[in-house]
Amino acid sequence: MRTVRHFLPFLFALLLLAQCRTAPPLQTAPPTSMIPIADGWARNSINTVIFRRNALVSHKGMQYLAFYDPEGRVVLARRRLGTADWETKTTPYSGHVEDAHNAISLMVDGRGYLHLSWDHHNNALRYCRSVEPNSLELTEMMPMVGMQEARVSYPEFHRLLNGDLIFAYRDGASGQGNLILNRYDATHQTWSRLHDVLIDGEGQRNAYWQMKVDEQNQLHLSWVWRETNDVASNHDMAYAKSSDGGVTWQKSTGEAYQLPITETSAEYAWRIPQNSELINQTAMTADLDGRPYIATYWRDAQDSIPQYRVIYHNGTAWQQSQVSQRTTPFSLSGAGTKRIPISRPQLVIDDDHTVYVVFRDAERGDRVSLAASVSLAENEWAVRDLTETSVGQWEPCYDTELWAAQRVLHLFLQKTGQGDGETLDDLPPQPVSVLEWTPALTPLEISPAVLPTEP
Repeated sequence: MRTVRHFLPFLFALLLLAQCRTAPPLQTAPPTSMIPIADGWARNSINTVIFRRNALVSHKGMQYLAFYDPEGRVVLARRRLGTADWETKTTPYSGHVEDAHNAISLMVDGRGYLHLSWDHHNNALRYCRSVEPNSLELTEMMPMVGMQEARVSYPEFHRLLNGDLIFAYRDGASGQGNLILNRYDATHQTWSRLHDVLIDGEGQRNAYWQMKVDEQNQLHLSWVWRETNDVASNHDMAYAKSSDGGVTWQKSTGEAYQLPITETSAEYAWRIPQNSELINQTAMTADLDGRPYIATYWRDAQDSIPQYRVIYHNGTAWQQSQVSQRTTPFSLSGAGTKRIPISRPQLVIDDDHTVYVVFRDAERGDRVSLAASVSLAENEWAVRDLTETSVGQWEPCYDTELWAAQRVLHLFLQKTGQGDGETLDDLPPQPVSVLEWTPALTPLEISPAVLPTEP
């Protein structure tokens, strides 16, 4: 039986849509709450890049968070959910914070042990875990499986429903690398190799991916290919899924992949040519039916303006919905971390198939913004702002496990700078916070005070 809570996000989004059809002027509304923690390094976006999996994560009522402090040291923090009392600990570890690729990834396994990987851009694996459950004390650095751990980039953790972990990373360089997959047995506290090469760049290209574990314990994986170290060579959106914890992989049709997956064998959710301002490493999710959704941005061939989009499978075929109506062109080209007027988009979906895309756009004052749609097929989106001030070059990372358990959105928040190509902004340390927002608003909160008004 559906409860009132199930219909509130639907009602909220419908009301937003009704008042946004005529392109209302910018309006803002404060978030439910914003919980400050401590100051962090802010001269580039290393603390706020979207490919942190994760920046913060919850387990059994506790929430954990990691960031680089102003001196580049790795800091861990924890609190009991529902409180504002954060305990912080400066670890013995640090990172090369001048390179925004070298972010921290954090996860908690099913037994409550923290797992941490940090400071990677084509260098040896840096990995450790907590000495005991719910602890901020970390072990010394250790290997996982001891093979192909010398050229690690973009490490990320994903938790399976039984508490085991998946660890994904790139082996190799931009335009010439492969996707490797490990699995952690939480009961025996051991890592094993699932795939030496899951997605093969064949020495000519590499995959930039996003992954999601859905509520049926399926793994969803999507990626763009890059032909060189130039971001302009990004192209196409490919897809694969696994129903056995990453051992075997299939297309959306159920057809089995012969591994490793290559450019020729991949299923393509959407064909996008090079030089389309297609961004890499965004976000994906799946609904309760196990259907995948991918958020990204690119520009159409006949247009100069990149737009946010959601690529999704409706059970029959791949579809696309344009989220934004941006008016400012920009171009993606060159190597390294780019200073871009929009963030990469984050994506969640609730039990009633309301889709939420979280982003930052200079056209909206670089605030934290959220777009909602109750009908992707009708291509209708409503947008609101969750902060009143700029967050600089921030990109959205959220507590994946809390969203899965409670449908509450907790975002890692910090105003950060970013120069083009690994140059630094002259931005002093900025507060690290958690922005909390709950889609299931009460009827009293759905009011003109928090909704855009007619122009």
